[in-house]
Amino acid sequence: MTRLNYEEELNGPQLQAVSTLEGPVLIIAGAGSGKTRVITYRIARMLEKGIGQHAILALTFTNKAAREMESRVKEITGRKLRDLTVSTFHAFGVKVLREEIEVLGYRKNFSIYDETDRNRLIKESLRECRLASEGLDLYKLGQLFSGVKIGRLRWGEGGAEPQWEAVYREYQQGLKIYNALDFDDLLCLPIALFEEHPEILDKYHSRYRYIMVDEFQDTSLIQYRLLKLLALGRESGAGENGAGTMGANVCVVGDDDQSIYSWRGANYENLARFEEDFPGTLEIKLEQNYRSTTTILEAANGVISNNSNRKDKRLWSGNQGGRPIELCSPQTEEDEADFIAGQIKELRYRDKLRYDDFGVLVRTNSQFPSLEEVFLAENIPYRVSGGQSFFEREEIRDIISYLRVIANPDDDVNLLRIINTPRRGIGKAAIASLSELARKNHSSLWETLQRLRSGPGMLRARIQEAEGGQGNLFQDQGIRGNSAENSGGDSPVSSRGGYSSYGEVDGFITLIEGWRESILGKKGFSHLVRALVDSVDYWSYLVTEYKKNEKIARWKFGNIDYLIKGIETWERDGDNLDPSLYPWLQRISLVSRSDGGDSEEGQFKAGKVNLMTIHAAKGLEFPVVFIAGAEEGIIPHKRSLEDGQADSAAEGSQEINGAALEEERRLFYVAITRARDKLYISSCQKRRDRQELRDSSPSPFLEEIPPQLIEQHSEEDKIEASTEDFFSMMKERFR
Repeated sequence: MTRLNYEEELNGPQLQAVSTLEGPVLIIAGAGSGKTRVITYRIARMLEKGIGQHAILALTFTNKAAREMESRVKEITGRKLRDLTVSTFHAFGVKVLREEIEVLGYRKNFSIYDETDRNRLIKESLRECRLASEGLDLYKLGQLFSGVKIGRLRWGEGGAEPQWEAVYREYQQGLKIYNALDFDDLLCLPIALFEEHPEILDKYHSRYRYIMVDEFQDTSLIQYRLLKLLALGRESGAGENGAGTMGANVCVVGDDDQSIYSWRGANYENLARFEEDFPGTLEIKLEQNYRSTTTILEAANGVISNNSNRKDKRLWSGNQGGRPIELCSPQTEEDEADFIAGQIKELRYRDKLRYDDFGVLVRTNSQFPSLEEVFLAENIPYRVSGGQSFFEREEIRDIISYLRVIANPDDDVNLLRIINTPRRGIGKAAIASLSELARKNHSSLWETLQRLRSGPGMLRARIQEAEGGQGNLFQDQGIRGNSAENSGGDSPVSSRGGYSSYGEVDGFITLIEGWRESILGKKGFSHLVRALVDSVDYWSYLVTEYKKNEKIARWKFGNIDYLIKGIETWERDGDNLDPSLYPWLQRISLVSRSDGGDSEEGQFKAGKVNLMTIHAAKGLEFPVVFIAGAEEGIIPHKRSLEDGQADSAAEGSQEINGAALEEERRLFYVAITRARDKLYISSCQKRRDRQELRDSSPSPFLEEIPPQLIEQHSEEDKIEASTEDFFSMMKERFR
């Protein structure tokens, strides 16, 4: 095993954290303070001291983090780690259940249901209780069941309406019958095993004598309960507070200032619970930051110091000074996007940066479209993380699929997406039959449809052959009526038993052929796209799909309107020599390219700009960071504060509303501390809200940044400085 020189490679608090292997330890690790290094070196120290791999359990939150941790331990120790357990909480739960679940009445070959499986079982449970699932938000109902299962909710309290209790019991019974577990069971059932069968708890408590937990501030109450059982064994229920003894060798690493996941059950108060439940806990603070300049850290300290429920600490750095934080106040979100794109292009050239050196952070998904549109216009490659790219939204993909098929009817993937969207009575079984025929003939689906249509009676005969004795395969369940009614065109009609078939397929072909003639090579592309959306009656389709919530339908249709306005802007660009369908499709295809980074050719050799939500950025760092939309109502987010207020009303207290504000401040703190060298913050004067332009106010968190650290962005000064920089660089190059 490689012997490490801990004294040279670690600072004082890090060395103390790595060297203290016995008893309970709480490590408060500030942003960029090297916590991953501490955890990996701590494991290496254990192995060096002769502690067996099988006795060590390291728990974290993502598979990626677990793999990285294990890989780094292997790298610094030079050892194979066959018996070391580095795992997520849920993967550890699976490990326990694979060994012990039979005592709970399950078989060892249990299935783990994903969200789709879970929703299917919820539907079945509703039917068993003679309740209709149509119009119900199954995801919301699943969240309710999850809250009850993990003990966060009780029936009749906090929104857990008793009317769903029978459905929940049916759902639980269904899981047992099908020998299946949902995601919550991976934590709940190991706890049930340990609490109901003390001999099993003894086995795991004796096996894992050294436990570590990363990102401890993100643990939920149920995860903390599992940790406490493992660490204390049968003593976990001892005493008034369940207080344990010094015999527990458990080390937790976290930062209460970076607790930003309460909406998924994380509870930063577990830090305080840990100190209560593990008396004699040694607290170690890691405050030296190895990531950011002093300017950025002082800004972060200034903001987070306004939170009251936190461990007192102050980040500092040996990287003294640093460029000021630049605050920009653009008129609208479009101007904001132009500013960010312009700065990225300027800094990339001036400072020789790569595209992936930039992080553009937003609070909500709704901020993506304006940024994506400008990045496309400026040929800036980017990747979206933590949210759905505007161009990946279902309604946007539907319209783009229509345009791709109009441009290239042989595109089977996009044709299959739209052949029955909006619904026009062409069922899945019929599509499968036609796809099989195309496969046998080595042709595209469009070519197959054309061939069948051109032969006298061939399409009709093939439909009847496909339908066989199974009824009309070109008809989704419950869709009746003639083709003109369903497809929106003057298609030939041929119905049997009240169901349309031939006419629907023929109408779809006619629709695509007609729009190919209208759009290809024609001017006024954006107006034609709007006419296409109206022609297929996409609005009625959305209203039908979301008849219980027209607000969602309007929001989705508003996204389509935004897409069309983006096309209009692109058409008006004086540098655009060919504002037609093919160039536009080629332009947006950049979005769907895989994130190949350096392996890609041309401009993608420099990576991609990281466009992401602040939540997704946690744990990452970039030389240059832009925080977009630092406005009241966005940061802090209005909905989060309203949810907190609703919670506080239910609890009879104002504390939860205050907790919501403090979490929003922690989120802003996380955003600031992602920057290494340079931070830009933009706050628009106006922002579009449901197609209406409204006045915006700067985020109150901006006032908490020490004013001497901020420099107001001036476009005129920047242009002048940029010109001087450009000529200086050109002189240097020619010299």
